[in-house]
Amino acid sequence: MKRLFSILAIASIMAFGTVNASTYANTNTIVNSTIVSLTQDDVAPAEEASFHQELKKRFIEGGAGFMGIVLLCLILGLAIAIERIIFLNLSSSNTKKLTQDVEDALASGGVDAAKEVCRDTKGPVASIFYQGLDRVDEGLEQVEKAVVSYGGVQMGQLEKNVSWISLFIALAPMLGFMGTVIGMISAFDKIEAAGDMNPSLVAGGIKIALLTTVFGLVVAIILQIFYNYIIAKIDSIVNDMEDASITLMDLLIRHNK
Repeated sequence: MKRLFSILAIASIMAFGTVNASTYANTNTIVNSTIVSLTQDDVAPAEEASFHQELKKRFIEGGAGFMGIVLLCLILGLAIAIERIIFLNLSSSNTKKLTQDVEDALASGGVDAAKEVCRDTKGPVASIFYQGLDRVDEGLEQVEKAVVSYGGVQMGQLEKNVSWISLFIALAPMLGFMGTVIGMISAFDKIEAAGDMNPSLVAGGIKIALLTTVFGLVVAIILQIFYNYIIAKIDSIVNDMEDASITLMDLLIRHNK
């Protein structure tokens, strides 16, 4: 539930920032227009237009229906991606240092000291170590089963909500293509109603069709970059977990001897 609230909070902040940016852009446009009208300077109009204003103009031209849904996919996808990146960075730990600390604790204070080291360390590797050390009295076979089982639990927590990002990656271009199809249908309806192939009749529908496709692809590309980074981060942490689990078994075997 806390993570859900975090995702919603991030999405709200991003949406609020978008609204503020749009308001700020509109204010700047009004101020610039007033200055130009007062000074009557012959400044080229192209210099006044910014990238943000052009993007906003194209977004409005694409229609609020499909473009709004595509924007929602971007906001929700980025919110989940940022939450996952923060969680994965907090889950990363220095595995070599933890392994050395556990080995020193086993040598000096036994299993209880090693469990205390794991308890004071954050991350999935420390949690796996603790679960394995907690079952040392039951034998190495039970330790191995505990490590494997709890490792699967930790992998599930690392991969949580990642499937939603892949959904938005697939959904954004599909919505763009749907807007393309609807725009083309609207263009052909105008041709049919007019009974004449006039370019001005179909230009608006075709432009809307192309804009929805472009924005859908842009959203998919942005989310794909975040998705690949998250997957790479998860793979790195999982590899550390597997290596650390093997190292823990070796430490316990040497400790028992």
